[in-house]
Formats: sequence, C-alpha cells, structure tokens
Amino acid sequence: MAADRANMAIALLHYPVYNKRREVVTTALTNLDLHDIARSSRTFGLERFYIVTPSAEQRSLAERITGHWQEGWGADYNPDRREALGIVRICTDLKMAVDDLQAGFAKPVKTIITGAAQRPDSLSFPAFRQMLAEADQPYLLLLGTGWGLTDECFIAADHVLEPIAGAGSYNHLSVRSAAAIMLARLRGTQQEAL
Repeated sequence: MAADRANMAIALLHYPVYNKRREVVTTALTNLDLHDIARSSRTFGLERFYIVTPSAEQRSLAERITGHWQEGWGADYNPDRREALGIVRICTDLKMAVDDLQAGFAKPVKTIITGAAQRPDSLSFPAFRQMLAEADQPYLLLLGTGWGLTDECFIAADHVLEPIAGAGSYNHLSVRSAAAIMLARLRGTQQEAL
C-alpha cells in the first residue's frame, strides 16, 4: 500500500516554539509560509504538508486561505495553486499529523527535526536521502517557526537533520526558503541534491 505514497511529509509547527526571549509561545500563521511550502512540497512529490497550531483562530485562518484556492473563483483562476494547497492538512498538534501520515504505512512514522543550529550526531542530507529510499518507512520532517522548536521537541524526535550551512556565520533563512532547499536536496534530481 505504501509503495504508491510519498513516504515523507513536512509539518510546520507553530507550537511549541521559542520567541526571541526564549519563551515558549504559539506563533501566528503566515500566508507566505503556507503557500510557498505547499508549492515546494507539491513540486517535490509530497502528498501532505501539515500546518500544526493549537490556536483555533489560526486553524480557521488556514482553512479560509486553503479554501479560497480549493473552490470557486480561486480554484478556477489558478489550478496550480489549487493542486499545491490541496495537500495542506491543518492539525491541532503533532500527534494528529503523525496519525494522519501513519495511515497506509505499517512501519511507525519517524520524526526528523531540524533547525539553524548545529547539533551533535546530526543526520546528513545524503544519509537522510538514502533512508528515504526505503519506500515503506514514513518520515515527518518537522520545521519550526518563530525562533525555532523547543529543546523538548529535539529530544523527542527520532533524528536531527543537519542545518543548512551558508557561506558565513549569518544563518537566518526563512522557514519557506529552508524548506525549499531541503526538499531539493532530499527529493530533487541527483544534481540538485549535491
């Protein structure tokens, strides 16, 4: 059953994340993140992109945004956007996302978390790409908003993916840019993955 499904999905978590004072907060959804990560996810063959937030107001906003492009004028005006936003799943918590991705797979979903800081024993992109070749093993790539996912999230994850390294010490990519780079490395052609 899993052989015909993409075995990787992305979850964009708006909680629990840090703010710049390192307080645990719930961040607000951004229209750009939703659109751009959905488009990148669909481009690289993913079938699910999870927006995770405990905020009922933020989930309602996500539903309004995706709904606009799924039916009526928006769907007719831009069928490509309709296709991309059709993979968005809105969840109250990470467990809900994991449970949804689990459907159709016998092996339990493994979570892969990432952030901007280098951590010991991080999984390299080539190693994770090789793991993805095992089609019956599902993976959920966890991305954070705000100032990053909490330490508890990193402890709970099955693997930590290495950060994207830039040309110098400055390392503050937007989450949507980071997602696109990661997807190109993990699911792009071999040349893109280098």
